[in-house]
Amino acid sequence: MRDQKSASVRSTVAILFAGLFASATASAQSISIAPPGQVSRGQAMPTTPPMVVVARQPELRGNLGGGFIEYLFGDQSRPRAELPPRIYSDPSHDTQRYANTQPTVGPMLEPQGTAIDPQFLRQQVDYQGSEEPGTIVIDTPNHFLYLVEPGGKAMRYGIGVGRPGFTWSGVHSVSSMKEWPDWVPPKEMLQRQPYLPHHMAGGPNNPLGARALYLGSTLYRIHGSNEPWTIGRNVSSGCIRMRNADVIDLYGRVKIGTKVVVL
Repeated sequence: MRDQKSASVRSTVAILFAGLFASATASAQSISIAPPGQVSRGQAMPTTPPMVVVARQPELRGNLGGGFIEYLFGDQSRPRAELPPRIYSDPSHDTQRYANTQPTVGPMLEPQGTAIDPQFLRQQVDYQGSEEPGTIVIDTPNHFLYLVEPGGKAMRYGIGVGRPGFTWSGVHSVSSMKEWPDWVPPKEMLQRQPYLPHHMAGGPNNPLGARALYLGSTLYRIHGSNEPWTIGRNVSSGCIRMRNADVIDLYGRVKIGTKVVVL
């Protein structure tokens, strides 16, 4: 009798274990692990709302053309990282590498694609004035500079001149000549525009451009420009600005002591 009960208990236990094993196996077969970022079949979609990132809209501002005019009259609150790169006074900056630049219109002398009014391109013209050959004559109202040549001819260049209130006239002579000159704003200019740098090393981003002819003891110069689109306009503080290729050409034709007549 006892043996029959033991056998019955063992049979019941075996059946229970078999049932548990079958249930575990079925559960294991119904579970699947989805790769990261995927949802398993039958699994509910996550209810967490997606994160929305709103991109910062670009600031609307007028296009001042870049270069030095952008620096002077642009928004001074604009982050410096967005300002066009410029060369400032740096002891390690080797300005001599520009000294022997040939008078050709390359990217360093003038931005590519710059449109110039044909009348302001360098050209030989007839000259009927009274000045001797070798004299520089500056026709301020018409934005021309003439270098008088023998035989009733002159080489004519387009120029930019002083804005209203900054034009002048007189007779001077070239007192100094410099290649890729540094720029030091006079104190009068710094008083008007205190945000200007006190010194800017020579180079293609310098507002004095590739060459400068200094006139007597004045603060005025005939110089190149990194803004050739201003030729033919009244834009400066009194200096005579030229295209870089033109001022290099003029620089090679004149010398210290050259007479300069400003009309």
